[in-house]
Amino acid sequence: MRRPRPLMPSPGQESVWDYPRPPKVERVAARITVRLGGQLIADTRDAVRVLETSHPPVYYLPIADFTAGSLSDAPGSSFCEFKGAARYLDVRGGAQTAAGAAWNYPNPSRGFEMLADRVAVYAGPMDECTVGDEVVTPQPGGFYGGWVTSTVVGPFKGAPGTLGW
Repeated sequence: MRRPRPLMPSPGQESVWDYPRPPKVERVAARITVRLGGQLIADTRDAVRVLETSHPPVYYLPIADFTAGSLSDAPGSSFCEFKGAARYLDVRGGAQTAAGAAWNYPNPSRGFEMLADRVAVYAGPMDECTVGDEVVTPQPGGFYGGWVTSTVVGPFKGAPGTLGW
């Protein structure tokens, strides 16, 4: 499959096609929030994001910045050639549970140690996820967990027909 034509970023934007492969991890200065079931379940200024070619950033928040009881083990696991073995988590807020809607790398591979004790959340099942004052849009598709904001341009991997990128 041919690589798609990247969109040109405007000033203040990034193209996901300029992100590296293998991915890199960087700290985020913005406030990150997650709401589910009408409740604020995570609020942090200590997030990191993973940047990988063709993907909107995936934000990882400290487990300690989630409200007590909002994360619990879920069935399933996966393996990333770069980050290592991931476990899945159920996310709870109010009376709502989003099964398997978060993941983390308890023992990340070398170079990704900053992901230990942090959790990424799929934005789609949540009421709202924010970066700064902006509500994010979930990355297309059901597998990848990137958060799309106005600061990134694609096209983004995840939609039907993009698996071969």
